[in-house]
Amino acid sequence: MIDLRSDTVTEPDEAMREASRDAAVGDDVYGEDPTVNDLEGRAAKAVGKEAALFVPTGTMGNQIAAHVHTEPGQEALVERKSHVYKYELGGLAQHAGLQVRTVDGGARGIPTPQQIESAYVEEDLHRPGTGLCCLENTHNARGGVAIAPERLEAAANAARERDVPVHLDGARVFNAAVALDVSVTEITQHVDSVMFCLSKGLGAPIGSMLAGPAEFVERARRTRKLFGGGMRQVGVVAAPGLRALENVDDLETDHENARVLAEGLRDVDGFAVQEPETNIVLVDVSETGLDVDAVLECLRERDVLATPFGPTTIRFCTHRDVSRDDIERVIPRVEAAVSV
Repeated sequence: MIDLRSDTVTEPDEAMREASRDAAVGDDVYGEDPTVNDLEGRAAKAVGKEAALFVPTGTMGNQIAAHVHTEPGQEALVERKSHVYKYELGGLAQHAGLQVRTVDGGARGIPTPQQIESAYVEEDLHRPGTGLCCLENTHNARGGVAIAPERLEAAANAARERDVPVHLDGARVFNAAVALDVSVTEITQHVDSVMFCLSKGLGAPIGSMLAGPAEFVERARRTRKLFGGGMRQVGVVAAPGLRALENVDDLETDHENARVLAEGLRDVDGFAVQEPETNIVLVDVSETGLDVDAVLECLRERDVLATPFGPTTIRFCTHRDVSRDDIERVIPRVEAAVSV
């Protein structure tokens, strides 16, 4: 089976398994796990922030950030197709008591400064005001597009000029940095806090990092406990995360495989393929005469897995467990699947 549903399906390599087995551990709630402490220090340095917090999932990291940055009742400005809005079960409302105001960031999923200005609500006697601006890079639902630092900076500055903190859902921010050929800090320097995943393209079996100012991270640690994320001898999980931080340069291979896959899929009758910028390939199948579920079932019968991404769209996601040979095998299988 060639699994292109997500880069979350990667399995830990042998080095990660050995690191987990041999990890020094302690009670992380007491701050005594040396492996976690090492990971948090390295992660903070990697994204240019004062401190970082190890969390089980990216969703938890985003939700903790929203809870720390805001007060209940405030509004959060989010892009209308952002992960924090579409795929986190209304957590901004449930966990932080926030109202959500969506902004259409267009094909690249990044609001303009003018949109931020227009959507901003000043606190007064009748309205709680805008408490947070959430941005995303890469933008998952827009096809893994890598948003240039200057565009992110413009949006973030528009919010911060109005004393609105900015959180970056950077689940795949290292993919963005590799695709744009910039250091990740050129992206993250423009935001107050950032979450990034170890368990996607970087290949760790579990875990994400939430980074920002030291005071923010201390409050986030308390909120993690509130959300049930206080962990004990978690060095066995953090150790693969340290290995994952060494895999950033390998992301370019995933991007190249995505380009090869997209090129091959363009020859499939009825497919409209979005040019990938990172490791996500979106395909509109509406002209095949088949619906998404039918195409996915035909692919499954040929040992290829992909993800439904809308009424007419399928997502293919390359990752470190998929080789170039796998990609070359996928293309004829897809052709056969839609020609039945």
